[in-house]
Amino acid sequence: MKQFSVIIIGGGARGWAYAKPMRGMPEKFKIVGVAEPDEHRRNDFKKNLNLPDEALFASWEDILARPKMADIAVIATMDDMHYAPAMKAIELGYHLLLEKPVAQTEKECTDIANFARKRGVSVLVCHVLRYTPFFKKVKSIVESGKIGEIMSILHVEAVGDLHQTHSYIRGNWHSEKETTPMLLAKSCHDLDIIQWLIDKPCKKVSSFGELTYFTEANAPAGAPVRCADGTCPVADSCTYNALNVYYHDKNNQWFRSAATRGIAKHNPPTDEEVMEALKTTDYGLCVFRANNDVVDHQVVNMQFEGGATASFSMNAFNKGGRYIRIFGTKAEIYANMSDTTIHMYDFDTRRSQEIPVQETTEESIVGGHGGGDTGIVCDFYEYLAETYTGSSIADIQTSVANHLIGFAAEEARHTDTVVDVDSFFEKHHYKNEYPKK
Repeated sequence: MKQFSVIIIGGGARGWAYAKPMRGMPEKFKIVGVAEPDEHRRNDFKKNLNLPDEALFASWEDILARPKMADIAVIATMDDMHYAPAMKAIELGYHLLLEKPVAQTEKECTDIANFARKRGVSVLVCHVLRYTPFFKKVKSIVESGKIGEIMSILHVEAVGDLHQTHSYIRGNWHSEKETTPMLLAKSCHDLDIIQWLIDKPCKKVSSFGELTYFTEANAPAGAPVRCADGTCPVADSCTYNALNVYYHDKNNQWFRSAATRGIAKHNPPTDEEVMEALKTTDYGLCVFRANNDVVDHQVVNMQFEGGATASFSMNAFNKGGRYIRIFGTKAEIYANMSDTTIHMYDFDTRRSQEIPVQETTEESIVGGHGGGDTGIVCDFYEYLAETYTGSSIADIQTSVANHLIGFAAEEARHTDTVVDVDSFFEKHHYKNEYPKK
């Protein structure tokens, strides 16, 4: 069995999401280097992967300044730091596992795809939903022909109110200018799922949405800029009081760790470190007085070759989760990603059927993103080893095409128009082909 050597660029939560399953497959992967500017995270990787000091680098520039030292580079940096390390790694001949979104602009996305093709390297974008047992099962039902030809899809990305306030108001993805539009940052793989299921090129797209609720106009009278100021008149009743979300709730270590990045010297962070973060970083801001500019709700409507349609909704005002309804000529599917079964209603028998997603749903086995993080690592290995026989893999050309649909949707939203996708692709010197021939 071939073993692939790996470097990790970006030692945050997403970098670890791929490094962890790789660590569990030592016969397939060997991690030989990590680049991460945060010393504490870098040392966590050193400890968890038993790496020597010479395998640790403070920046992507440092690790990629060396001659090629591995087969694969995992790029899990922030959105605005995908393009430069990806292009350099491709130049050096690395195969890439590239965190979504591919890059911040249409040109950067197409540059990466074109350069990868020119250099003959494989780039797999982390559309992890494709690799979950849930969506693999949905895809297999569609491919079986049981529902006939897809006429329409209704897909919902329920972001969750706390996830929205943590990541897209206070957190790393609060600014469209600094990262990408939320549609790309959060849901480019939802757009990918829709096109993967319909399996035809998207031809038209429209979109509506904006930042409506989490604005200063809705701030309670007298609310301070920071929740920790102690002067908020609605502190006891506010759902999003940062003190309650980060300081008093000791069980939510994901939130506490994210809020104290660059501050915490302990794992898990101490109360004192959390309080310092609430007093000095955006995680302590009132959600109605933050400097966020991304949408809190958005819909995207798509028409595909042959006439099939799809409607995608992404919004903050819910518990969280993903739901999909697929309307075929022979049957209808309704599925909730948090369920263990998929519901199918057959038009001939007039009966409903519950189809199991998988044999086990234990978190220790499934892992993050409903099994998608581990799934993409497993499939990437088979893809590079040339033993892959599944249908989940999408090459960089396909991924960039799906990103361009997202950018087209953003153009439609900002201009209040229906965008012709073929023309949009032509403008960016890219072919609207799906699946890639």
